[in-house]
Amino acid sequence: MAVIRSVIRGVGAYLPKRVMTNADLAKIVDTSDEWIVERSGIRERHIAADGELTSDLAIAACHQALIRAGIDPVDIDLVICATATPDRTFPSTAVRIQSGVGITKGAAFDVQAVCSGFVYALAVADNFIRTGQSHRALVVGAETFSRILDWSDRSTCVLFGDGAGAVVLEAQPQHGTREDRGVLSTLLRSDGRFEELLYVDGGPSSTKTVGHLRMNGREVFRHAVQKISGVIEETLLATGYMADEIDLFVPHQANVRILDGIAKKLGIAQDKIVKTLEKHGNTSAASIPLALNQAFEEHRLREGSLVLMEAMGGGFTWGAALARW
Repeated sequence: MAVIRSVIRGVGAYLPKRVMTNADLAKIVDTSDEWIVERSGIRERHIAADGELTSDLAIAACHQALIRAGIDPVDIDLVICATATPDRTFPSTAVRIQSGVGITKGAAFDVQAVCSGFVYALAVADNFIRTGQSHRALVVGAETFSRILDWSDRSTCVLFGDGAGAVVLEAQPQHGTREDRGVLSTLLRSDGRFEELLYVDGGPSSTKTVGHLRMNGREVFRHAVQKISGVIEETLLATGYMADEIDLFVPHQANVRILDGIAKKLGIAQDKIVKTLEKHGNTSAASIPLALNQAFEEHRLREGSLVLMEAMGGGFTWGAALARW
């Protein structure tokens, strides 16, 4: 029986020009290259320029994704931006992207699930497409986390970077089997009891300020491997695939030890993991589409590739998605 699937037509990315190395960080906070690499696997990250907004990064990524997809902006009818660092409290960053890209129809809105944001946005767009409410969608993950970091806190400021990535989804009829192209399954979870382990200590309603990121790294690590492994196992079960059938594992780039721990727990080979952490740091909602873009440019993504994505962020939120390229 024919079904409608959300097929990924194109991917794009943008990274700010400024690169901040671990050596650069050591000049402003008590840290070292060895300390950062040992604990995270990160060697450098990109930092947005003064006046360079989250929407600017996103628009650049969207332009590239649309060009690669061969789709005109006027044919897009849905824009979903995953971000925890919007340009303004309102309007949404998505409507600024909509205007900046030249999209004049449909809807645009933000999704806020922190580092899980791209998986959440992908799931929402997929549901819009499968129910016929959208035909072509831009799904964007974009962040300027450098704006919410406490640069005196070496436990957090060394981990994050700025960037944006986007994919173009298109409704296409498929056979309704696990061999279909497109998004095959998504699974989202959250548990607000763990808010105090990873949060920003500000907001318009509470402090009237933006605030800074705060994290209990040890506890976040402990929860991450367990929760992400669980949601991946459920996603694979829903489609009938085994972990060793995955062609590419594209995880949220939080910490190299988390990435390796999840892959080992699930039996995913190291050569199937896409890692951008060393050069990008943790770019929150942007990390998965940035990693997809890297895999595309390295010719690791081919038509028919089975791609597993996962993420966990503050809240806690977490989720996974399985798609065939």
